[in-house]
Amino acid sequence: MTNKPLLIATIFIAACALSTGASALKHHKKKVTAARSARQPALPGPAYAQREDAMQAADDMAVRRDLDREWVRQIIGQARYSGQVAKFIQPPPVGTPKNWRLYRSRFIDPVRINAGVQFWQDHREALARAEAETGVPAEIIVGIIGVESIYGQQMGTYRVLDALATLAFDFPASHPRALERSAFFKNELEQFLSLTHRTNMDPLALRGSFAGAMGMAQFMPSSWVKYAVDFDGDSKIDLFNSPADVIGSVANYFKAFHWQPGMPTHYPVSFDALRLDLDALLAPDILPTFSVTSFVAKGAVLEGAALQHKGPLALVELQNGDAPPLYVAGTENFYAITRYNWSSYYALAVIELGQEVASAMNK
Repeated sequence: MTNKPLLIATIFIAACALSTGASALKHHKKKVTAARSARQPALPGPAYAQREDAMQAADDMAVRRDLDREWVRQIIGQARYSGQVAKFIQPPPVGTPKNWRLYRSRFIDPVRINAGVQFWQDHREALARAEAETGVPAEIIVGIIGVESIYGQQMGTYRVLDALATLAFDFPASHPRALERSAFFKNELEQFLSLTHRTNMDPLALRGSFAGAMGMAQFMPSSWVKYAVDFDGDSKIDLFNSPADVIGSVANYFKAFHWQPGMPTHYPVSFDALRLDLDALLAPDILPTFSVTSFVAKGAVLEGAALQHKGPLALVELQNGDAPPLYVAGTENFYAITRYNWSSYYALAVIELGQEVASAMNK
């Protein structure tokens, strides 16, 4: 599931790791300030009602989606530009060192672990049912929801309409993929309008991340449409208030991206310095490409169950600032988690948070 919607949805929590030393502290303070700002109501910017390009886009969306033209114009016209959204969507500066240990500490802490235990205890039946039906382990589902929103505690304060409109019509031109990203968000805005119209949700009231992601699992509108399910049986899908729907939808997402039941997400790996071809092992990035035989032939050292693994593997590198990187052998299930967010740091944080919650549950 090379899924761009959820990549964008979680950029703000999966932006690559922070610098070490003095630069790390400075960057960390900036992140804290940004996080605090994200929780504050943004001052309203100019409305899009007077923008000819926005109104033309509204007309086109109305035709494609068979929606009332005046309704679409009215809604988009009430969207307001957000400077904060435009600022936060920018990628980290080129060359910013990554730091797995610092990244991990942002998501695996007592607050999330304790909240995860409570969530698991409260929704044990839904988690067990989702695992039985899809093969996606409860701890992976719990890890996702914890990383994304601390189990519903932080679902975003930006008006979704403003975020999507800003990124659709005013995506920062300095971004290296500005045109592609703008087109992506135009589609998400269209999906949002169609979704809210069809489900009688108020498009002016919904709040989410600065990228327009919504609910406990931070689904973008297109992902809501494609993968969200009614898991509590009330004939509607509510990713804001129904933990069962959230659990079922996260599991369905991974099922759609070919989660392999019973397969580990990764294995420990070390290296044989005499045979190591690190460049070749890292060339496919996080895409599982190597058989166990070819993986080992290039100098990777596996032990135990890893040597019996039947599917392809990838060498996953997680940098640690000035310290040596961490390496793991990622499986197709590790890759599946990165389809939720295109980051190996994010994937391992999800995995380890789920493991920590599961361990705390057993104490």
